[in-house]
Amino acid sequence: MMARAHPTLALRPFLPADTALLAEVFRSSVEGLTGEDYSQVQQEAWASAADDEEAFGARLAKGLTLIATLDGSPVGFVSLQGAEQIDMLYVHPAMAGQGVGSMLYDAVEKLATSRGTARLKADASDAARGFFERHGFVAQQRNSVLRGGEWIANTTMEKKLVPKRSA
Repeated sequence: MMARAHPTLALRPFLPADTALLAEVFRSSVEGLTGEDYSQVQQEAWASAADDEEAFGARLAKGLTLIATLDGSPVGFVSLQGAEQIDMLYVHPAMAGQGVGSMLYDAVEKLATSRGTARLKADASDAARGFFERHGFVAQQRNSVLRGGEWIANTTMEKKLVPKRSA
């Protein structure tokens, strides 16, 4: 059997028509990948952020959002708000651990570096903290945020970037 390591994994910018699919990726990621760190009630409250798809789409459109696709179908996304805040980075559970998150993160880091951004920040869930640590982020502070009526802990993390020097 011939298996391709990456069957046409690609990146493209967010389009408003992607909102419903990305809401589904978001919900699946929260429900499928965070169970060891958060209760079911917390997961449901967190996933409810995508219930208002219009607001969810507006949040994605407000920043720079990139989508990872596999054979054309969205399997993950990253959203950068402002110059340095990674607002969302979610990968469908079926694609977890296959380099999708790293591909999305690397694209954002390259972009930020090329723009001369000094650092990137993320409020990482406990489930995502190891991912950000592997990409060079350092924990700054613990937070408790209210999502859908439930308190959810996360960690503000930061990575200093070395801006590209023009030759």
